[in-house]
Parts: sequence; structure tokens; C-alpha cells
Amino acid sequence: MRLTLSAVVLAASAGVLAAPPTASEPLTLELKDVAALPITGNVAGEGQVDGLLARVNSIREEPGGTGRLFVTDMNGPIYILDKKTKALLPYLDFNGSGDRPGLFDRLLHDPGYSSGISQFQFDPDYTRNGKFYTVHMESPVLPGSQRPDTARLPGLTFGPYGYEPTAAVVTPGTTNYESVLIEWTDARPGNATFEGTAHEVLRVQLNSRIHPMGEIVFHPTARRGDPEWGVMYIGMGDGGSGETRTPARPNPQRLDTLVGKILRIIPDTSEHVATSTLSENGRYRIPNDNPFAAKPGARKEIWAYGLRNPHRLSWAADPADSRRQHLIAAVIGLRTWEMVSIIRKGANYGYSQREGNQLLQPDNVIAALPAVDKIAIQIGDDVTDETVVPTYPIVQYGHVPTGGDAIGSGYVYTGKALPALRGKYIFTDLSTGRVWYAEWKDMLAADDGDPKTMAQMHEVKLRWNDQVHDTFTSIAQAAYQSRGGKDPDLPGRGTVSGTRRADARFALDAAGELFVYSKTDGMIRQVMSAK
Repeated sequence: MRLTLSAVVLAASAGVLAAPPTASEPLTLELKDVAALPITGNVAGEGQVDGLLARVNSIREEPGGTGRLFVTDMNGPIYILDKKTKALLPYLDFNGSGDRPGLFDRLLHDPGYSSGISQFQFDPDYTRNGKFYTVHMESPVLPGSQRPDTARLPGLTFGPYGYEPTAAVVTPGTTNYESVLIEWTDARPGNATFEGTAHEVLRVQLNSRIHPMGEIVFHPTARRGDPEWGVMYIGMGDGGSGETRTPARPNPQRLDTLVGKILRIIPDTSEHVATSTLSENGRYRIPNDNPFAAKPGARKEIWAYGLRNPHRLSWAADPADSRRQHLIAAVIGLRTWEMVSIIRKGANYGYSQREGNQLLQPDNVIAALPAVDKIAIQIGDDVTDETVVPTYPIVQYGHVPTGGDAIGSGYVYTGKALPALRGKYIFTDLSTGRVWYAEWKDMLAADDGDPKTMAQMHEVKLRWNDQVHDTFTSIAQAAYQSRGGKDPDLPGRGTVSGTRRADARFALDAAGELFVYSKTDGMIRQVMSAK
């Protein structure tokens, strides 16, 4: 069902928020341990920026039915996990900082932030071309080279571009960090270690070490010859600019910047040549039908804008037409709201002038929407005479005791093992470890242009080791302490979660079945049943 949130329910500006109603009989997910990643963090760590045992941040199943999961740990390693045997093998190591043996001298991997090696994604034609993509963060002020150290990976060679780092796309304001998108071509897919070529696709300046380039996805039903074949969507965070009191604050709204956006590019420059334009750095193509491709001064790569941190992207089919897919973003908010939005071509999601479905003032305090709910289009330092009506979330929850601090990943479940979850978008809150779902049909109905309508959220409980848990926090804490973690609660903190942070997210395998992974305890678990 859709909910119309009244002014009373939306009184977050006065510090009061009624939680969305939840089902009277919550679903319960049964979890089973699958793998414990090697500890790469500090078991004695405390507070926000230390102590996560293994910062697992993405899981992807290799195409072709191999049963191998590729798992990233933000501290540097990429592992291969065999679903059948549970064997875990090192594949790549990005961490060459200091005296570490990995590839990149300038890898920034501060625990507690979004730094390190964060994303991994297979090319849709991987079984034929061996290509995959990674996202990591670097600091150009760190010592060493931007080029990977091939002495540490003898199987790595350079393709036709060599490995000359691309010029970073400029972001207004102070920038000491960069997000880097790399294309890798494994010449021997199926091996346990990488052998092949690599080259940079895109490098973007960031204003801080938070909110970098996030998830990268391809259209799931596109086939060779389709306009969407090989087209990549990128959730690009705002680098923390939108909450500052500096001239960089409008960056998510500025159409001449890439930060705070959803980007749409073609990483293979041989694809869609007749219907796209070569990028400035010559490493990718930009579809001509991107919404701002013909707008003077605007970045052609932009698909949607006005987002704080759209760190997780997923696709879901329209119930009336399985070939029509909707792009969904889980967007981390600032002080008040965590959000789920359906991403539309050319849409403005309001940040840094809106948070959730409310006005965000220059002092970062929210207020009621203005009577005329429009935002001026900005290119460069100049605000134009053109205006646009913002697009608002279809699910949101507050930073209150019944809510959380930071939305995690979410998916509309399409697998076969958990029929109770079919047609539901299931998602986590990172700090509190809460799990909810919303009906996908209700989410689509809530995408009606009215900022007051939201899809209803339903509580989900978790069964692990024959005990039912209200949140993931107690599960993570038990595993964290059994693995030698010394923090008496859990590392990390949040406004709602207090002195501990569960840091749990969902992932899907190739069959659409659910896994849960958590940085705090460095564990991967599978959802075995839903009742």
C-alpha cells in the first residue's frame, strides 16, 4: 500500500517522526554462515574509523555458471569464493601503500570511510571478453606512482592505452582525493589469479574521502544489438561537498560537475559508435541520448543529478513488462532522511537544496517545502533562469529510534528459494542492523510525483544459530568477538545506533539468491529461508 505522510508524521523538522507502519507479523530470514574473510583490520580498534575486521563491500558471481563469487575487501584484497567448497583464494590485491605488497602505492583505505577498493562488476560479455571493472580511491598527495606495480603482479600487462592515468575530471573546491574506474581484461578466466591487461576508464576528483564513486551496474536484460547493451550506470557520490558551508556546496546541483550524480557511459569505445560521442579522455563513449548531451556547459555523462550518496544501485523489472527495467538507488542522507529513489532520465533529486521530501536550508536544517517547489538549473557558478521540479524518494526513514543512520544495499527479490520475498524490495540500515522490505508494486505506485506519498516499510527479523534477532547487530557482535575483536560493543557509531555499528549489506548471486555480508565481523552469510 501507499502511505500519505501527513504534516504530523513529517514533523522531523521539529525533532519528531512517527515511524512508518510495519507488518504485525514480521518476516523472519534464516541466515547461515558461508565464509569468514581473512582479518585485514585492527582487532583492537575502537570508534568510527578503526576496528572493522574485513571491509567486504561487494560480492559478484562470475558469469558462466562457475559458482565462483568475487569478493572485495576495501582494505585491498579481491578474493574468489567457491560457493560449493567454500574455498577462498586471493585474486588481486590493490593495497600497495607503504610496504604492502599490492598494486597501487596511493590507495587510500582509511577504515570507517568509503575509501579503498569498493566496487567490482563483470562486463555483460565477460564470458567472451574476460572484462570486469573496479572502483577504488586514491590520494594524489600520497607518495608513489599512480601506475600499478606490475612487479607485484607478473601476469599484469598493459593494453593499447598503456596505463597512463587519465586526467582527473575537475570538481570545484579543495580536492585531495580521486575515484578511479578501471577496466581489466582477464586473458584466462577461470584461473585463480589475474593474467591480462588493465587501463583506466575514468578518474574523478573528490572534495573529501566520503561519498566517492559507488556502485556500477549494467542493464540486466540488454542483449547484443540493443541500445542498452554495454551501457554502464555509475552512482557517483558528492564527495561530501553538499553539506559544506563552502562554494563547493552546489556541486550536486551543478551540471558541469560529475559528483552527486548518476552517470551513464559506454566503457568499450568500440560499442555504439554511431550513436555516441567519445569522451574527453578518449577512454569511453557517451550515449547521444543522455539528457544533457546537447546542453552547453553540462557534462554529457550525467543521467540524473541532485544526489548526496547514491552508493547502491539495482534494477527491477516492471511487473507488467519484464523487459522494462527500473533503476533503483539507495541514497544515504545527511541529518534526517535515508532514501530509496527510482532513477529517471534527467531527473533532479534535489540535494543539496532538498533532503528526502523536505527543504534543506544552508545551515543543514530541514524545513517544509516551499509553496513553489522548483529548483533553478545551475551550470558552473551561474544559476540559470530555467527551473525544474525535484523528484522525491519513494521510500524514506528517519534518523530516529525506530529508523537508522545510513541505508545499505537493497534488491527486489526475484530468486526461487525464498518465495515469501518475491516482489519485495529488501534492504538494510548500516548502523543499526535493521532490515525492512517494501512491496515493489507499492514503490512503483508511490512514484507519482507527490512528495508526500511513500511505500510502506515492513520490519524483518533474523534467525541465526537457532535464535531470532530483531536486528543484525547482535549477530555481528557475537561473530566479531568470537573472531578476536576487542571493542566491547562493536566498532563504529551513529546517531541512532550509538557506540556500535552492524555494517551489514545484501548481495545477490547469479540466481537472484540473497547473501548478507558485514564489515564489522568480516563474515558472509546466505539467506536460507524466509517465513
